[in-house]
Amino acid sequence: MITKILIANRGEIACRIIRTARKMGIATVAVYSEADASALHVEMADEAVLIGPAQASESYLKGDVILDAAKRTGADAIHPGYGFLSENPGFVDQVEKAGLIFIGPSAKAIRAMGLKDAAKALMEKANVPVVPGYHGEAQELVVLAGKANEIGFPVLIKARAGGGGKGMRKVDNQADFPAALSSARREAKASFGDERVLVEKYVTTPRHIEIQVFGDSHGNAVHLFERDCSAQRRHQKVIEEAPAPGMPEDMRAAMGAAAVQAAKAINYAGAGTVEFIVDASDGLKADRFWFMEMNTRLQVEHPVTEVITGLDLVEWQIRVAAGETLPLTQDQLSINGHAVEARIYAEDAGKGFLPAVGRLMHLQFPDGDIRVDAGVRAGDEITPFYDPMIAKMIAHGQTRAEALGKLAGALGRTEIAGTVTNTAFLVKLCRDADFAAPRLDTGLIERNIESLTAVAPAPDHIIALATVAASGMVFDHRGAVDVAGAIGPFEIWGMPKRWVPLEINGEIRRFEIERAGARDWRVTGDALAAGRIDLEAVSVHGHDWAFSAGGVARRCRLVNAEDSVTVFYQGLTHGFGKPRGKRDDDIGGGGDQIASAMPGIVKQVLVEAGQMVKSGEALVIMEAMKMEMTLSAPRDGIVAEVLVAVGAQVADGVRLVTLQAEAEAA
Repeated sequence: MITKILIANRGEIACRIIRTARKMGIATVAVYSEADASALHVEMADEAVLIGPAQASESYLKGDVILDAAKRTGADAIHPGYGFLSENPGFVDQVEKAGLIFIGPSAKAIRAMGLKDAAKALMEKANVPVVPGYHGEAQELVVLAGKANEIGFPVLIKARAGGGGKGMRKVDNQADFPAALSSARREAKASFGDERVLVEKYVTTPRHIEIQVFGDSHGNAVHLFERDCSAQRRHQKVIEEAPAPGMPEDMRAAMGAAAVQAAKAINYAGAGTVEFIVDASDGLKADRFWFMEMNTRLQVEHPVTEVITGLDLVEWQIRVAAGETLPLTQDQLSINGHAVEARIYAEDAGKGFLPAVGRLMHLQFPDGDIRVDAGVRAGDEITPFYDPMIAKMIAHGQTRAEALGKLAGALGRTEIAGTVTNTAFLVKLCRDADFAAPRLDTGLIERNIESLTAVAPAPDHIIALATVAASGMVFDHRGAVDVAGAIGPFEIWGMPKRWVPLEINGEIRRFEIERAGARDWRVTGDALAAGRIDLEAVSVHGHDWAFSAGGVARRCRLVNAEDSVTVFYQGLTHGFGKPRGKRDDDIGGGGDQIASAMPGIVKQVLVEAGQMVKSGEALVIMEAMKMEMTLSAPRDGIVAEVLVAVGAQVADGVRLVTLQAEAEAA
């Protein structure tokens, strides 16, 4: 019997495991890095142990330090969550050697499926259909390029270790292969410590459908049906759902049987996911799916399976690890309705989904029939050290349309201030005509990227309200200006006016605000389409603001922070900066400045001062939150200065390289 579990993870999944352990009466131990000292999972656990600095390589990836924490706290089992050490067979060996229970599969099973090339060879022997490709040991460019040519373009280069879209590149022709291979290898090395790759045929109308499997140590194995994860960007899942839309029963049975066969081939015990690529060019057919890989852990998207089956997969993991048989047999499992999950990230969809950082000054999820799995709360900080996930939101309905409608509505009512998020993008995806139809494949988001990431401009009355909020006034509960708060920003006598700067989409704009009455304001500025907006009957109750504009009474939620104003209005989030002391030339670098577009680490500097560069030429390669980004020259020119070195940790907007002014270069 397991009595105390140490969770070798952080964030949302650590909190998720703690909730189930608490329900089962099992004590929990959290581990945390210096960056996570005040994290939610630390607060929730019965005990917590500091394991090192912020960098994962010095904390969450230190197996010996984590084992020491387990021994000191008397834990008898370790749950790895997902990511970090969850699929590290060496860590499993260490855990078992220490006399502890690893809540997951055996080291042997992880090794069998841990490298994509070896796993595919094993699956071929087990008669599980496999994607055509090259999975051999030779890694020379000439060999891989030759195999790609034999397979036929387009092909997919994939890191043989790891997942999550890291070390993966689609290549459309032979000429692009060397550069894509080099980039994939760098990313694979940084993410998994292994730069070796395999090459596969790229299915042109692919759907990503995976099967949740579960095995026990008594030889039993079942599948808990499928999940469709085709809504992806950069090979990373965005919205997952169960069951797969349009799945015929014969194909569900065939895929389920193949997944169970794969699990039994390695005597699998615990939760696992067998991922298949499906050719959806002619609908879903039972002979059009191929094995891609097996994830030997719990998946991020496991909640949709829990919702449609009514089961707790973490509880199943714990029971199986304790030596129990599977709680149910295959014929006792069934599907109830439809579930959809969206991953809420601190990222800027309009800037290529660049990860963002910041303190969550305000965080509120909607009430109602919605599940939210979060690992943060208001006041927590999204740092550059870890995955920028804020929460997972899961909706359930008797039909797919009902579930999607609930999810879109809940996302629109979600309030997050302090960092940019992808909630508006997720709402648009839920309501996208192709996604709703469903006309699904993994290229759907890329095809519709412009409409999905288009930023809706703030209405004039919201810009005007944000300007009033940013002016420094203090309101009483009726919305009238507190006289004490008015000193400085406004004159007490006469008709008060003031110029107020506001940062909108990176550009500083100036507005004149004029007090027209106790609760009435006039805002003028060329950034307003109408030139002037009158706000009447303004009232404030905490974050709730009410006002009238153009004869229409309106309500919104507004968070007024030291350096920003965030307005939640009609399902959209509008963010404005308060440019206190910021000069106009601090906004953007212009054509002569190459600045970091995200906080991260400089991995490569490819130029030096005095060097001639062409427009589009790579200058600096950065990495943040497991993502690699190349910064290129905005024009032809000569490098004036290189301001960073390899290994430097830089913030968003820091200038990295400058070019000589065009007149100087001439």
